[in-house]
Amino acid sequence: MKGREVIRKYKAGKRNFSRVKLRRAELEGANLRDVNLSWAYLKNANLRGANLAGANLMGADLVGGDLREANLNEANLRFANLYQADVTSAQLAHAKSLKGAILPKGGRHE
Repeated sequence: MKGREVIRKYKAGKRNFSRVKLRRAELEGANLRDVNLSWAYLKNANLRGANLAGANLMGADLVGGDLREANLNEANLRFANLYQADVTSAQLAHAKSLKGAILPKGGRHE
């Protein structure tokens, strides 16, 4: 699946994209509020400036992803892999949960 397809389906009302494969997807600036991307494969995805407020990103593979300026307020990042993702600790502080997540520098959140 491509980023454009996710955006189109989201706009049509779909919210469940669990386990979708979106490697290197272009989702810059996308409004994906409350989307379910649990266990999704988003390696090296461009999510810069995306609205992911309230999103379920549990177990998502976000390795190397660009999350600069993305809204992560109340996002569920439990067990997500954020290794080498471009995201700030200030952004992560607004997440609903980071329990078990692999952080950008490789450490695991307790």
